[in-house]
Amino acid sequence: QLQASGGGLVQPGGSLRLSCVVSGEFFRLFAVAWIRQAPGKEREFVAAIRWDATDTYYTKSVEGRFTVSRDNTRNTVDLQMNNLRPEDTGVYYCAGGRNLVTDAYNWDYWGQGTQVTVSS
Repeated sequence: QLQASGGGLVQPGGSLRLSCVVSGEFFRLFAVAWIRQAPGKEREFVAAIRWDATDTYYTKSVEGRFTVSRDNTRNTVDLQMNNLRPEDTGVYYCAGGRNLVTDAYNWDYWGQGTQVTVSS
C-alpha cells in the first residue's frame, strides 16, 4: 500500500515536498516513482528511484528542479519540488514495483494521489 501526501496550492517559483509512505515488508526491494496527471491530459512520468537509491530518473521538464529521495528505515519516498511552474499542476501519484520503468503506466502498485496546484 502506498499513500501520498504533501500537496497544496503554491505560487509560481515556490516549493512543495511530497511524501509517499509505503507499507509492506517488500518495500525495500521496490523501485518507486512519482507520476502526475493534469486535468484533461494523460498521465506523465515525473521521477523514479531504484530500491537502493543508486539511480534516479527524471522527466526532462523537471530536471534540476525536482529531487526524489528515499529513506528505507522509514519506508518513505519524497519528492522535493522547487521553482514550481503552472504546468506542474496536477494530481501526483506515487507508484511502486519490482522493476523500475520510466513510463506512467507499468507500475504494480499505486497510491491515491495528492493535488498540486501552482497558481498566482
